[in-house]
Amino acid sequence: MNFTTDELAFLDARYAPASVAFALDTHWVLYCGVLVLLMQAGFAMLCAGSIRAKNAQNILLKNLMDACVGATWFWATGYAFAYGSGEDGKKAGTNKFIGGNKYFFLANGYEGDSGFHDWFFQFAFAATAATIVSGAVAERCSMGAYAGYSAVLTGFVYPVVVHWIWSGDGFLTAFVPEGKTPWLKVGVVDFAGCGVVHMVGGAAAGIGAAILGPRLGRFGPNAKPINGHSMPLVVLGTFLLWVGWYGFNPGSTLCIVGCDAVAAKVAVTTTLAAAAGGLTNLFLHYQLSHVYDVAEMCNGVLAGLVSITSACAVVEPWAAVVIGLIGAFVYTGGSLLLVKLEIDDAVNAAPVHYFAGAWGLLAPALFARPYNMRAAYGLSLIHI
Repeated sequence: MNFTTDELAFLDARYAPASVAFALDTHWVLYCGVLVLLMQAGFAMLCAGSIRAKNAQNILLKNLMDACVGATWFWATGYAFAYGSGEDGKKAGTNKFIGGNKYFFLANGYEGDSGFHDWFFQFAFAATAATIVSGAVAERCSMGAYAGYSAVLTGFVYPVVVHWIWSGDGFLTAFVPEGKTPWLKVGVVDFAGCGVVHMVGGAAAGIGAAILGPRLGRFGPNAKPINGHSMPLVVLGTFLLWVGWYGFNPGSTLCIVGCDAVAAKVAVTTTLAAAAGGLTNLFLHYQLSHVYDVAEMCNGVLAGLVSITSACAVVEPWAAVVIGLIGAFVYTGGSLLLVKLEIDDAVNAAPVHYFAGAWGLLAPALFARPYNMRAAYGLSLIHI
């Protein structure tokens, strides 16, 4: 088979080691983005099973709306506010609070600066942050109000927090350019989103539930728990979320060539924290109620997963077990606090995501190992 000089040059470039590495990294990010998007199915099943059967279609529609509205607004404004340039329209590095007038609607040279795989991965995270709220406000939120919330959170609120911590020019970031020093010489170590994703979504869930008020009969003189209609859906949703977390945490390496060791270790710490959280919460709630509660074990697994999300790349496996264990106690304390305040969170979204997320954001300060910090964040962190 004969090739022209131009064809040979193209093939040499196409199959050069650098090109193959870039293709592998792109595939890794796309694959992990699909796993994160699968978490939408997990949230849908978990929320549908945790409420009464008569409201199941309503909550499922809200979950679908999060994905569709979230994609539209993250495309229109969200990515720009998260990773766009500053006010002068030049390169990133001009605004520490919010991205600016680049990348709205993925225009102004987006494809030349970044890859579409990056937008897809980041969108999946934005949709996750948005859908955390759906279960907390279940059975009492109008569809129009929910669509408006979803648009504001994915198009503005979440992206601003992303810019603070994950953008190279955010004022809290640990990913600083060479030659610059991060905040407090470390920055905020939030590898996969305890604060960026889970605390944002969990705070919105708690605020939404408080503003809407409780469901009829949930509190008061004749109060009683409002149980969900399908425990199999709750367990299925939990397992789908657990699987999706392997895109969420290991995928946050954003590469696999040269990042494979970090990604593999993250998968291990994620697994151990989930297991520790689930077992701890099962026995903790047995001590409180003398019943082995399947739903509480599911919430313990999720609390463990949330708790490890910041520190997953910077701690050892034994520390992941401790983090997940403490996460179960923090979740339970948050759940009891909401009941005390008579805030009706139908699926305990705020205790799982906000309270356990706050604990997880603190965990790197207690358990991070210098070697892991350098492996995850780069050798430029010579002060660690």
